[in-house]
Amino acid sequence: MGPASTPKSHFLAWEQEYSHVIWGGPRLIDVVRTHLAPASRVLDAGCGNGRYLLPLSRVYRTVGVDVSATAVKISKSYLEKSNLFSEYAVSAIHHLPFAEKSFDAIVCFGVLQHLFEDERRAALDEFRRVLVQGGLLFAEVLGVEDMRYGGEEVEPHTFLRRNGIIYHYFTAEEMTLLLDGFEIMSVRDVKKEKTFRGRSYTRHRIHAVARLKDQNASPR
Repeated sequence: MGPASTPKSHFLAWEQEYSHVIWGGPRLIDVVRTHLAPASRVLDAGCGNGRYLLPLSRVYRTVGVDVSATAVKISKSYLEKSNLFSEYAVSAIHHLPFAEKSFDAIVCFGVLQHLFEDERRAALDEFRRVLVQGGLLFAEVLGVEDMRYGGEEVEPHTFLRRNGIIYHYFTAEEMTLLLDGFEIMSVRDVKKEKTFRGRSYTRHRIHAVARLKDQNASPR
């Protein structure tokens, strides 16, 4: 049975995943702070248990959205313990429940890689819809040279794991094409070598920063 006939199964898998995933502490948001003014309205698209949403909420007016209600509940509890606040919604990122031009920026770290190709394209359509003109997109995805590449291939460079979660591995060129309609500020391959039991492994991620183009501007 292909992905088109089971459109929700890989999303439902996240409920089980977040029932046992361990909070790893807040993550760095330096790249966001470099480009985005404080108090901007930011959507954390695929906020998970709040590892980015928590530090984002210290600086920005935030909304966290995730397909897992369990993840949203956990994220909210961590923010409350730190006396921080964010709005939330339970939704897949390719069907966002927000009005047009609702956000100054979108942070989407480690999420697009868990979607099928048509869902990735739909997610970018939604990002373009809910961003203001000139709004920023910060994205991070897995790269094709990552040590975890492989498994049951269901689409090119896309694998289904035993836990039901999808993993897609990007090239920088693919990421650039996905950002159609954006002014690309940077797309970077980031590779780090890890040693485990005497063997060297590569962790490969692709980082992107892009600005939504003026859709009404006349072509030069």
